[in-house]
Amino acid sequence: MKRRHEMGFGARVLPGEGVLFRLWAPAAKKVELCLLHGADREFTEMPDTGGGRRSVVVPGAGRGTLYCYRIDGETLVPDPASRFQPQGASGPSEVIDPEAFCWTDGQWRTRPWEEAVFYELHVGAATAQGTFDSLKDRLDYIADLGATAVQLMPVNSFPGRRNWGYDGVLPFAPANVYGRPEELKSLVCEAHARELMVFLDVVYNHFGPVGNYLGLYAPQFFTNRHVTPWGDAINFDGDGSKVVREFFINNALYWLVEYNFDGLRLDATDWMVDDTRPDFLTEMASTVRARLGYEKYLVIENDDNPVDYIRRNEDGRPKLYNAMWNEDLHHCLHALATGETGSYYQDYSETPAWFLARSLTEGYAYQGEWSAYRREKRGGRTEGLYSTSFVAFVQNHDQVGNRPMGDRIHKIAAPEAVRAVTEIFLLSPAPVLIFMGQEYNSESPFPFFCDISPELAPKVREGRLKYFSERPMFAKRYDLESMPDPFAEETFQAAKLDFGRLSEPAHACRHTLYRRLLEIRKKEIIPRIKGVRIGAARSRSAGAGTGFKMCGERAFRAWWRLDDGNILTLAANTGGQDAECELPAYPPIYLTEGRVVEAISPADCPKPVYRLMPWTVVWFIGK
Repeated sequence: MKRRHEMGFGARVLPGEGVLFRLWAPAAKKVELCLLHGADREFTEMPDTGGGRRSVVVPGAGRGTLYCYRIDGETLVPDPASRFQPQGASGPSEVIDPEAFCWTDGQWRTRPWEEAVFYELHVGAATAQGTFDSLKDRLDYIADLGATAVQLMPVNSFPGRRNWGYDGVLPFAPANVYGRPEELKSLVCEAHARELMVFLDVVYNHFGPVGNYLGLYAPQFFTNRHVTPWGDAINFDGDGSKVVREFFINNALYWLVEYNFDGLRLDATDWMVDDTRPDFLTEMASTVRARLGYEKYLVIENDDNPVDYIRRNEDGRPKLYNAMWNEDLHHCLHALATGETGSYYQDYSETPAWFLARSLTEGYAYQGEWSAYRREKRGGRTEGLYSTSFVAFVQNHDQVGNRPMGDRIHKIAAPEAVRAVTEIFLLSPAPVLIFMGQEYNSESPFPFFCDISPELAPKVREGRLKYFSERPMFAKRYDLESMPDPFAEETFQAAKLDFGRLSEPAHACRHTLYRRLLEIRKKEIIPRIKGVRIGAARSRSAGAGTGFKMCGERAFRAWWRLDDGNILTLAANTGGQDAECELPAYPPIYLTEGRVVEAISPADCPKPVYRLMPWTVVWFIGK
């Protein structure tokens, strides 16, 4: 099987012989194609075919040809739509013929959305070798754990030898430090052979600060009318934005078609500012749906808690995006487990258990209420949305890595609290995400690391020190002067997973817990949650489909009407004191080791009141 995505950018190998080279360079007076033959260079002028688009056919070029572009007779730049950069982000581009790779997953059909259990990982840190090929050896482990989807942090080309991936500059080219395009495609094939979906994190809100040459010949890619944490915004709504939108929409289609990824996760879409209607996010998702149908999944991260992007049609299919990362749920779980109240956790500090119960049953904790941290109203009403439209997690790359030391939650919270929040999120009726190593309480931190350029190193170090010093939550807990140096090789090496520690009792015990919970999820939860809607009745006698009731300040009971008419009930005590809670009469499907300690009501009471010990979590399914 062959796969190719046709687009109006980059180098295309033609039938027979030759290559068509294309570049959008509206600000350039002259553009030349430069072919590299060892130490020799061959220049060919590229005529303007209209609107700043340049193209030329070179009969003698083919698969493996190295090339770049010369702008106005001076600067050599890589192809912004390069499919591969064998010598790094600033080196020459290589002509890739996608039809040269023979796919072996032709029988693969992606798994139903409700089965999604994501295992998020960084390719460079997930194995000792840090490559696409070496990652194939971890797929059996991931599948055995109970995950159903591998989510790769961004893999597109970036400057230097190590990076989180969010400073990428060439969005079509897999980073050469991880391997060649065919090795990434082989990884996808191997994952599919193990019934694992594969998702890719993509970044459409900015380019990295080094190795991005677009401003030289296509400044229309950027606008100063909108400001982001990284400087000028991507131009989605000004002059020239039609081509910019086309570029990124084709990037999404490219990964989904040419690499057969099952889905994409769009990073920080709240910083993709667009005043046009339909906005870029709507146009992109609509285009993907129109061309590829519903066999591909789209997930977004957006701190504004929007609801329109994740609405569904009457048949339950998403109009645009399948789901949103549920940051609210993470913040509630983290605040309860750690007691941290600084930064954005202040929004949940007064009634964290109430916010948690609301987020579990209604998706967002903030649905239009005033956010003290953001100093504005945040979010929209979630009534009628689906529980499976919110991805649940207690750790991810951001929430671990954007701390001074990159320490994981088990380093800053009591064991009983970490266990309780794990039991809560892993059995919730929403897709769940595990950050690599979390499943065995890895001792490897995941600090911020990069290798952008020596010139930027002092500014990055000073900026991080200033950021954390201004936040008492971090300044009081850590010696900030001892933060890992993000540019040091040892910082990156420390982030590599320590799978050898799985044999140690404490780590093996946590791994067993995750496997057990995910097996329960597979058997009891996943088959029943496809149609669970927020606040919706499943039958005349069902009452509210979802809801919750507080059982004190730190304890609550939550419930969901499932597809088969059963009710999923959670009783949780997330505090340090005993709590009384009314529980269903039917048996639990899962109890913590602490169990329910005492029934207060008579034994024949249909819904007895129980006293829950601190950090006790109980799940039930029944009529």
